[in-house]
Amino acid sequence: MTMHPQLQTALAQHKALKVISGLSNFDATNVTAIVKAAQAGGATFVDIAADEALVRHVRQLIDLPICVSAVKPTLFVEAVKAGADLIEIGNFDAFYAQGRRFEAEEILALTKKTRFLLPETTLSVTVPHILPFDEQAQLAERLVELGVDIIQTEGGTSSKPTHAGTLGLIEKAAPTLAAAYSISDAVSIPVLCASGLSSVTIPMAIAAGASGVGVGSAINRLSDEVAMVAAVRSLVEALATTSPATNIS
Repeated sequence: MTMHPQLQTALAQHKALKVISGLSNFDATNVTAIVKAAQAGGATFVDIAADEALVRHVRQLIDLPICVSAVKPTLFVEAVKAGADLIEIGNFDAFYAQGRRFEAEEILALTKKTRFLLPETTLSVTVPHILPFDEQAQLAERLVELGVDIIQTEGGTSSKPTHAGTLGLIEKAAPTLAAAYSISDAVSIPVLCASGLSSVTIPMAIAAGASGVGVGSAINRLSDEVAMVAAVRSLVEALATTSPATNIS
């Protein structure tokens, strides 16, 4: 398995930025704006729904590595044929509102099936934030044994900030930051901290041990591409100021 060199370098430098359009977002016009803004703003890679037609469309628009997200392993096969560079079992946030839970054994089963179908494709797997932190770390260790290349954290949807401003942003990011710290301490593969992050909390994610960050709603909920580009650039600038977790691990 060979990881896309641009992604590999960014993860090694703890500077990777993934811009997420959404697992359930099949709106080509909206996804177009998001991925073009991601490239213009300096993101490392994009994460889109695992849809063959959408992948082909995005592949014509940008040069960045394309990650596709799904919870059905069979969807990955055609997406990779269409040009996806890596695959992600995750972006579970879309399902929690429906009462759908993802437990450790289901994540492991999905991972095994995905690895069977695509043994050579770079694979990222999200560890559900609904698990206690010790169980998140244990699941991450088992995922590494199955050949996963990147572990992603989450938790933004579970946080209910009680303060405005900077303190509120920190409160929102707290679950995914804590997960990144627990998991990066348990595994040696890159950890991507995602869900609920902002330019304020991105440096904290890297300090907690993450090799990069994933950001969705901070960009994909904006109404125009100029604002999206500005948002991506602010996130890239926040990453540029960060230092890895050599001082706290």
